[in-house]
Amino acid sequence: MLIQENLSIQEKLKILTDAAKYDVACTSSGVQRRGKAGSLGNTSEAGICHSFAADGRCISLLKILFTNQCIYDCKYCVNRCSNDVVRTAFTPDEVCRLTMEFYRRNYIEGLFLSSGILYNADHTMELIYETLYKLRNQCRFNGYIHVKTIPGASAELVEQMGFLADRMSINLELPTADGLRRLAPGKTRDKILRPMRQIQQGILASGHLLGYDREFKKMYPTERAGFAGGAALIKPELADGESAVRGLKGPGAFQSLQSPKNKKTPNAPSGEENKATGSLAGDRSSLVLPASQYKRKAFVPAGQSTQMIVGATPENDFQMLSVTQALYENYGLKRVFFSAYIPVNTDSSLPSLPGGPPLLREHRLYQADWLLRFYGFQAGELLSEEKPNFNLFLDPKCDWALRHLEGFPVEVNKASYEVLLRIPGVGVKSAQRIVSARRQGNLSFEDLKKIGVVLKRARYFITCKGRMAEGMRLDQDYITSALVGDERRAVWDIEHKDSYRQLSLFDDMHLEAPVTRDDVLSTVLGNL
Repeated sequence: MLIQENLSIQEKLKILTDAAKYDVACTSSGVQRRGKAGSLGNTSEAGICHSFAADGRCISLLKILFTNQCIYDCKYCVNRCSNDVVRTAFTPDEVCRLTMEFYRRNYIEGLFLSSGILYNADHTMELIYETLYKLRNQCRFNGYIHVKTIPGASAELVEQMGFLADRMSINLELPTADGLRRLAPGKTRDKILRPMRQIQQGILASGHLLGYDREFKKMYPTERAGFAGGAALIKPELADGESAVRGLKGPGAFQSLQSPKNKKTPNAPSGEENKATGSLAGDRSSLVLPASQYKRKAFVPAGQSTQMIVGATPENDFQMLSVTQALYENYGLKRVFFSAYIPVNTDSSLPSLPGGPPLLREHRLYQADWLLRFYGFQAGELLSEEKPNFNLFLDPKCDWALRHLEGFPVEVNKASYEVLLRIPGVGVKSAQRIVSARRQGNLSFEDLKKIGVVLKRARYFITCKGRMAEGMRLDQDYITSALVGDERRAVWDIEHKDSYRQLSLFDDMHLEAPVTRDDVLSTVLGNL
């Protein structure tokens, strides 16, 4: 592989933006920082990068690779070293110039910077660090920056980068160690999980030393984890990433991410063998920079994320969701992203996808991820070894409710907030509004509609003032038939996202009854 050095910056931009399109870890920034005198840009919690803000604005990041050259031969990756593609790389000054010029033209509000590996991990990370340093200190760019951590880079570089970036992420790629060995032989669990643990510790130390708890938005409260204070997510026994997920395969993938409590890892770095009491005193000794550095500036203020590929390896949905839950609970991740496998290479170890990329499966995993983070569900409630995959015709919440009809119908005027969240059609905001509004009096179905409850799903599972909606009955077959009919339109749109169709007057996407002989005779004779 040779870097094409005679390309213009526009030609490089075309190549390296196209190469970055398979990285889906772009979402709202999760951090708010106002503009300040002498600097350009700002960040907003409302949302950045191919996302809609709370006020309806669509705002975006400049999403590029620093280089598409890579020393690894990951079989699913378009930039694998064995592929015959044009290779190029930006310089730090070119990335700065592009970011500033795009920002001045109001095309972007921030930067998403990922990269292949040029020569080795540390060399690539040094170039990315130089880029971010120049953006922040020479260009005075104060906007949002999301940067990918290079697997295998030194802890010193990871830590220095954390004070420049708003969000950092390192892709888990595949949910099991066996899948990683087969499809990405150059990567190991240790290279991926060690920087995850380091970033997690830096975030917690920064929040502690700056005098605030940055875990207040986490969906996993400290009481559940069994630890005290903001350090609840630090589990020293999992500090060694390789030992933490060694043998992560089969139905027990979730358990493999959870080592027994109070067990010391033989290869854990210094300062990580302290008791899991929530104290940050012992954890600070494992930080590369002195604690005083964390008092002056926030470390990765928007948190860290990761990405898993869906469908490249034979793991089922239960395994993927269990690993997702373990990452949230044990590594304090802000988001886990899912990317449907897209066949860009020909290899015997890669699956054939006659039906195209598993977009619907990806969609169901995102829906379940939302239930884990905001609705108090556990992976074992939504799926199990006996039922390892999601129902493609029902969203995970409706599917769970239909399997637990013994808990329904729920009286919305009396149910607790936690129970309200489990009702299909009731979201976080609508549950909060119900709890607030019913203090003034009993709510009716019309009131629920005004509050924002999706009654076309919720009406099968609730009562108002002790009565169900007219015509409703608590019968599994009846409810399933009605909900599946409503879901067919969404399923069609997901599976045919690049297609267009002409709707007819009677096209409501419900299940169609077959045409009978009597229907034909009635039509011919005009007896409609």
